[in-house]
Amino acid sequence: MTDHISFLFLGLGNGAVYAALGLALVMTFKSSGVVNFATGTVALYTAYTYALLRTGEFMVPIPGLPKTVDLGQPLGVGPAMAISLVVAAVLGVLCYALIFRPMRTAPVVAKAVASIGLMIVIQALIAQRVGTGLISVEPIFRLDSFAIGDRNVPTDRVWLAVAVVAIAIAALAIFRLTRFGVATEAAAESEKGAYLTGLSPDRIAFSNWALSSVVAGLSGILIAPLVALNPVAYSLFIVPALAATLVGNFSSIALTVAAGITIGALQAETTNLQSLYEWMPKSGTAEAVSLLLILGFLVLRGRPLPDRGSVVRKTLGRAPRPNNIAIPVLLSLGIVVVALLATAGSYRAAIISSIIFAVLGLSQVVITGYAGQISLAQLTLAGVAAYSVSVLNQHLGVPFPFAPILAALFATMVGVVVGLPALRVRGLPLTVVTLALAVFVEAFWFRNSDLNGGVDGSPVDTPRLFGIDLGIGAGESYPRIPFALLCLAVLTAVGLGVAWLRRSRLGTDMLAVRANERSAAAAGIDVSRTKLFAFAISAFIAGLCGALLGYQHSMATPEPFTVFLGISVFAIIYVAGITSITGAILAGIMAPGGVLYLLVDRFLGAGDYYAVTSGVLLIVTVMTNPDGIASKLPRLPWPAWNWKGRTEIPVTAAIAAPVPVSADPAAPAFAVSGISVDYGAVKAATDIGFEVYPGEIVGLIGPNGAGKTTVIDAVTGFAVATGSVRLAGESLDGQAPHRRSRSGLGRSFQDVELYDDLTVAENVRVGAARSHSELPIAQRVSRTLSVLGLEDLAEREAASLSQGQRQLVSMARVLAAEPKVALLDEPAAGLDNTESRWLGQKLRSVRDSGTAILLVDHDMELVLTICDRVIVLDLGRVIASGTPEEIRAHPDVRRAYLGMPTDAVESTPESRAAATAEQEASL
Repeated sequence: MTDHISFLFLGLGNGAVYAALGLALVMTFKSSGVVNFATGTVALYTAYTYALLRTGEFMVPIPGLPKTVDLGQPLGVGPAMAISLVVAAVLGVLCYALIFRPMRTAPVVAKAVASIGLMIVIQALIAQRVGTGLISVEPIFRLDSFAIGDRNVPTDRVWLAVAVVAIAIAALAIFRLTRFGVATEAAAESEKGAYLTGLSPDRIAFSNWALSSVVAGLSGILIAPLVALNPVAYSLFIVPALAATLVGNFSSIALTVAAGITIGALQAETTNLQSLYEWMPKSGTAEAVSLLLILGFLVLRGRPLPDRGSVVRKTLGRAPRPNNIAIPVLLSLGIVVVALLATAGSYRAAIISSIIFAVLGLSQVVITGYAGQISLAQLTLAGVAAYSVSVLNQHLGVPFPFAPILAALFATMVGVVVGLPALRVRGLPLTVVTLALAVFVEAFWFRNSDLNGGVDGSPVDTPRLFGIDLGIGAGESYPRIPFALLCLAVLTAVGLGVAWLRRSRLGTDMLAVRANERSAAAAGIDVSRTKLFAFAISAFIAGLCGALLGYQHSMATPEPFTVFLGISVFAIIYVAGITSITGAILAGIMAPGGVLYLLVDRFLGAGDYYAVTSGVLLIVTVMTNPDGIASKLPRLPWPAWNWKGRTEIPVTAAIAAPVPVSADPAAPAFAVSGISVDYGAVKAATDIGFEVYPGEIVGLIGPNGAGKTTVIDAVTGFAVATGSVRLAGESLDGQAPHRRSRSGLGRSFQDVELYDDLTVAENVRVGAARSHSELPIAQRVSRTLSVLGLEDLAEREAASLSQGQRQLVSMARVLAAEPKVALLDEPAAGLDNTESRWLGQKLRSVRDSGTAILLVDHDMELVLTICDRVIVLDLGRVIASGTPEEIRAHPDVRRAYLGMPTDAVESTPESRAAATAEQEASL
C-alpha cells in the first residue's frame, strides 16, 4: 500500500502543472470565451526564457534577429523568474490584443482553432530559436526527500503542488471576494450588461489574459527543474490540463485544480502498476488516464442533440457543390502527369508528397468541411493504417492491393471509435477528444517498442501488382514514376468519391448536421448515424493516405505521424480551404515536404519558418476568411457533360398543385394526451392534450412563456416528456425526433434554424428527401418553392436571406416532405400584414392538399382568420379550446392576455361586446 501512496506523491509535480494550466484555461475562458490550446506553449516559452536567463542569455523571438542576447552574466532565481513572468504577461496581452479581441464575437470553436494556430507559431518559434534538444534547469526548491514505506519521495514535488494550490486559493479569493473578480464574472455572463454597468470587458479581458499567462508561465518555470525542457512534451501538457478543465466545466477553479492534481497522481500510479503487472501496457498508460477521463466525463454529461438555445453555430464557410468536374479533372491529371515526367529527384518527390497529403486533405474535408466535426486525429489514423500495412505484410503475408485496403478498413474501425463520443458531444469538447486520442495512440502504439517495431520502425513491403513493381524505388531511380502514378490514381479515385459524396443525399445530410443538428433531426436525418458515416468515410480516406506514406518511406515510423505534425497539417488544410475539394488539393501542394515547401526552401531559404508561417496563416484565415484560399480562386464556367442524357427538371418549373386527399374526419390525424414537461422544479407543461383532425388548421396560442414551443419540442421528441403522442393512430412514444419526422410529423422552429451554408433549394431538398411521396424529389422541391414564391431565390445561400424569407424557407422545408401533420412555430414572424394574409392563403392551400396543421403564432389576425379551432395555453396548461369566435369571448383567455380576473367579466351583452372588442384590439 505504501508503494501506491509514494507513487501518488511522485505524481504531484506533473499534477500541479496540469492544475496550473487548467487554472489559466479557466481564467481566459471566463474573461473572453477562449479555450486557449496555446496555454501549454505559453508555459513552455516562459520556461525557456527563464532557463536562458539563468545562463545569462535572453531569447529573441523575432525572426531575422539574433536568436539570443548575451546579458553578460547569469541571473539568479528571483530576477530570472520576475523577468520571465513579465514576458509571459506581455505575451498574454499581445495574444488577446492581436488575435482574440478582434474575434470576441466569433464562436468558441473558431477561437479554439485560432489558439491552435497560436500554439503552432509559439512552438515553431521556440524550435527555430533554441532547437529541440533537452535543456536542464537548476532546482528552485531545496532538494530533500521523505520516506513513505521503503521509498523516498522528493519534497520538491510536494512543494510544487503546495505552491499551485496556494495560487489557486488566491485566484479563487480574487474571483469571489474582489471587485475585479465580480466584474470578471459579470462580463462573462453578459458583455452588454457589463457595459451598461460601467465595466470595461476589454480591460477585464486584458487583465485576465495577463494573469493567466503569468500562472501558466509560473507553472512552466516550476516544473522545469523536474522535467527537462522539451517542446513536444511541454506542449502536450495541454491535454491533461484540458481534461481537468472539462471536469471543472471551464468555470470552477477548485474542481479544475483538484482534477489536475488527481490526473498527475494517477499517471504516476500507472507507472507503478506497469512494474507490478506484466499484462499492463508498457507505453501509453499515462496518456490513457486523460483520454478515459475526458471520454467518461463528456459521454455522461453529453446529450444526443443540443438543447433549445444551445445549438452549436459553425462558421466553416460554404462547401461548394462540385458541378461539371470532368474537364477540370482531365486537365489536372494531364498537368500532374507531365510534371512528374518532366521532373526527377527532390522535385518529383515533392509532387508525390503533395499528392499523398491531398488525400489526407480530402479526409479532413469530409469530417470537418462536410460534417462539421473538427478532428485533430486524421494523421494519427493515417499512421494506424501505415503500421497496419506493416503487420499485414510482415506477419500475415497479405499482398498489395489487399493490404492497404484492409489497413484502411482497420483505420475506419478506429475512426468510428473516435466518432462515438460525437454521438453525445459536439463542438470544442469533441476536438479535445480527438487530440487526446491522437496523443494516446502515438504513445501506446507508434512509440511502443513492444508493438510493431516502435520508434525503430517496422518495414513495409514494396507494392506489386501482377508482377509490376509499383514501389518508390531507391538510389538514382528514386522516386519512380510507377509509384507516383499509383498515388495519383488513389487521389483521383478518392477525389471523385468525395465529389459524389457532396452531391449525394448523405453529403447533404452531413452539411445539414454541420449547420444545425436539431433542424437536421426534425427533417428526418439520423444525426448519430450521419456522424458515424462521416467519421468512417474520413478515416478510410486517411487510412489510404497512411498506406501511401508507408510505401513512400518503406517503413512505418512515428515521425511522419506525430501529433503536432497532424495539427500543423490541419492548419494547412484549414488555410487552403477545409470545405472544398479544391482546398484539399491546394493543401497537398502547401503541405510539409510538398511542392510549395520545396520551392520556398530552395528559392527563399525560409523552410525553417514554414511551421511559423502555417500557424500565422491559420490565425489570419480563421479571423478573416473561414472559406480558405480556395474560395478566392476564380470559378471557371466549365461546360457540362451530360452523362445521363437528360437534364434535371429546373427548380422554377411550374407544377400543378397537389390533389386533395380524402381522410376520415372522425379519426384524428394527430392526438396528444397527458403531455408534461419538467425542468427541475419548473413545470413547463402540465397534462396537455388535444387533437388535430385531417383537413384542419388548429391554432396553439398563449402569452410569452405559456409553453407553446415546449409542447412542440415534447411531441416531436426534442424534450423529455411524459404522456402519449399518436400520429394517424400510430404511437410515437419513445421514438427519436428523426423517426417521428419520417413517420409524417413535420415541424419548423421558432428561431428558424436553417442550414445557412446551403442554398434555398438544398435546404428544401433536405426536407423533401424523406417523403413517402412517389413524386420525384426535384419536382417536389420545385413545386414547394413555386407555391411559396421562392423560385427566384432557389440558388441563394440561406445565410443571405431576410428574416421573412428565412421563415418561408423554413416552412418550405417542412412542407416539401408532405407530412401528415405540420407543426409550424411562428411562421409569420418577420412578415408584414400583407405577407401574413398571403401566408394564410398558402396554409389553407396546404391544408386542402391533405396536410393537417398545428399553427403557433403571435399574429392573432392570422390565427383567428385561418384556424378551424384554437387551443390556448397559459403557464403550461390548456385554459381554453374552441372555435375562433368562442376563443375571442372566453374569459380565461382575456385574463391570460389582459391580466383581468375571471370574476371581473360582466355578463351583460354590452359588456361582453365591449370586452370582445378590447380583446381583439389587444390580440
